[in-house]
Amino acid sequence: MRIETKTLEDRFVRLEPLAAAHREDLRAACAADPDLWTELYPYSLDGEHFDPGWARMYARPDHARINFAVMADGRCQGVTSFLAIDPVNATVEIGGTYYAPTLRGGPVNPAAKRLLLGHAFACGARRAAFRVDALNLRSRAAVLKLGAVQEGILRQDRVTWTRRVRDTVVFSVLAAEWPAVRARLDRRLTGE
Repeated sequence: MRIETKTLEDRFVRLEPLAAAHREDLRAACAADPDLWTELYPYSLDGEHFDPGWARMYARPDHARINFAVMADGRCQGVTSFLAIDPVNATVEIGGTYYAPTLRGGPVNPAAKRLLLGHAFACGARRAAFRVDALNLRSRAAVLKLGAVQEGILRQDRVTWTRRVRDTVVFSVLAAEWPAVRARLDRRLTGE
């Protein structure tokens, strides 16, 4: 597996490799929902936490991570990533996702996940995983709606930036499952 860093696009969303040009639009998108950062994320990209978070995502290149600016209506309105890229085991995690409130509940998330999953499997991935805070019921439901399988819950898996100890729900899609998941996402995006 060798995941290429490139722009992924369909009619609903454009995922561009994160670049300095996305910084201020992403800052504004993250500031649109300050309560979310204190409740459900292991880190914060709101207010005074944005610059250190940006440095973690952008300024330090990491071969195990590819960050994408979520482009909608011509500007960056969120971020999503390939994480834990493991070429030897042909596995990757999709996560680190945040969307501005105006993008939630529409086609952007399923379209972005279809692009990311399609790219991962086209590049030779055997397994794509999602790790979601157990308290994040909206994200858990969204991952299940994509067609991923819930594998289990890692108890007391992480300490968030607020010092809350979180449980993490693990989901996955396997390469053999991808055609059915892709068809499901296609139907969802075309309204069939």
